[in-house]
Amino acid sequence: MFRIYTTARTLRSAFWLIIFLFCLSLEIAAKPLRVVEGSNSIENYARGLLTLALSKLPEKYEIEQTIASNSEERMVSMLMDNQLDVVWYATTNDLEERLQPIRICIYRGLLGYRVLMIKKGTQHKFDAIQTVEDLKRVSLGQGRFWADTNVLTANNLNVVKVLKYEGLFYMLDGDRFDAFPRGAHEPWSEMQRYPKLALDVEQNLLIAYTNPFYFFVNKSNTKLAADIERGLRIAMEDGSFNEYFLNDPTVKDVMAKANLKKRTLIKLDNPGLPKKTPVDDASLWFDPYSFTE
Repeated sequence: MFRIYTTARTLRSAFWLIIFLFCLSLEIAAKPLRVVEGSNSIENYARGLLTLALSKLPEKYEIEQTIASNSEERMVSMLMDNQLDVVWYATTNDLEERLQPIRICIYRGLLGYRVLMIKKGTQHKFDAIQTVEDLKRVSLGQGRFWADTNVLTANNLNVVKVLKYEGLFYMLDGDRFDAFPRGAHEPWSEMQRYPKLALDVEQNLLIAYTNPFYFFVNKSNTKLAADIERGLRIAMEDGSFNEYFLNDPTVKDVMAKANLKKRTLIKLDNPGLPKKTPVDDASLWFDPYSFTE
């Protein structure tokens, strides 16, 4: 009888131990996060930074590239329908109304700096430009529906709107406008794609406006939003965010080629900037004029 009682008690103990270990394994198991597939520089950078941020947390996440890249609107719709967990885009009022932004700019504001692609031999048109008023003397080519176009027109600059991206390079070469503003990381690789066109990078000017690039999650996913923000802030404090940023190949290319510190800065207003943008927190933004190697 004693043996039967002991065996029953042992079985019960073993049963509850199994239940405990099963529950513990559920807690320890990494939570999958569905993100977009893709291999361009921004996608690689964003996934890497997300991985870095989440590695700082006791919670375990595993990033899964399960969603084929598509249009921004399609990706946003999938996130809202919980078919996707994290996306990354330049913020707008519309995006912040539909999704939950993590208001730490993943590129530290670098994508808000613009240099001008110009036609070879036309540098003299830009040598005397120092202010926004001076900049109005030249014409700037832009995509008709780009967010950048709204910023330029809001500052009363002379903008030539073009429907097709590829057409902008041929129109610049054909003297249809004077300059094509590009992200500080963009013009050199673009010029390599059009070697037969007489294109160059303007030497002296740096146009800037606040253009945050954020991670976004579903508005109902408050835990994930808080975790991503907490991980990013830890990475900021321990220096790993800045180290990752400065060692990104695209960022290193900008530092090597764009000569940002020696350019004349022309700041533009961005009237479409969401009101909750943390513009006064200097720790969140890259300043090329105070950067030291």
